[in-house]
Amino acid sequence: MEVPYERSGRTAQKSRTRQALVDATRELLAQGLTPKVEDAAERAGISRTTAYRYFPNQRTLLLGAQPQIQPDTLLDADAPTDPRARLDAFMTAFTRYNLDYEPQLRTALRLSLEPHTDRPVLRRGRAIRWIEEALAPLRHSHPHVDVHQLAVAIRSATGIESLIWLLDIAGFTPGQAAETVRHTALALLDAALDNPHR
Repeated sequence: MEVPYERSGRTAQKSRTRQALVDATRELLAQGLTPKVEDAAERAGISRTTAYRYFPNQRTLLLGAQPQIQPDTLLDADAPTDPRARLDAFMTAFTRYNLDYEPQLRTALRLSLEPHTDRPVLRRGRAIRWIEEALAPLRHSHPHVDVHQLAVAIRSATGIESLIWLLDIAGFTPGQAAETVRHTALALLDAALDNPHR
């Protein structure tokens, strides 16, 4: 049985090499580039041949760089419990996250649109779980509100796709785009509270 390259011999060194390639990829993504394996190798000071042992193509390289930018939560431990204040605090953090990692998220979005069976890690709905966490107090204060459905609606109107449209098409500044998606999320919450059966 063949042992994968990274799991045989000098595994600590191989782990450092992989991390150097991932770090280089993230740096290039942050500059608005979509690096190929050879680009990451050059930035990391690693030979192309070695780099291709870790990442056989651009897609695996870009996917390898993505998981590191996903926190478990975007809310502070002392986040408000009032649903509107809590969602407002979340949206501030969510929009900052999307703008901070805009190049990487644009790459993940592009990868998700390619014809294939596997979706990039960043396209698997983690943001919906974050939003559900922000809306969690509603389960007690407004039990008739469908928290999951509301989270999906908020995600669909406030995620990286919406920010890209606001920035690229509407010509908004990042600050204007952030305010727009924040107000949209709060409006969706208000509508759900006014009519929880909608």
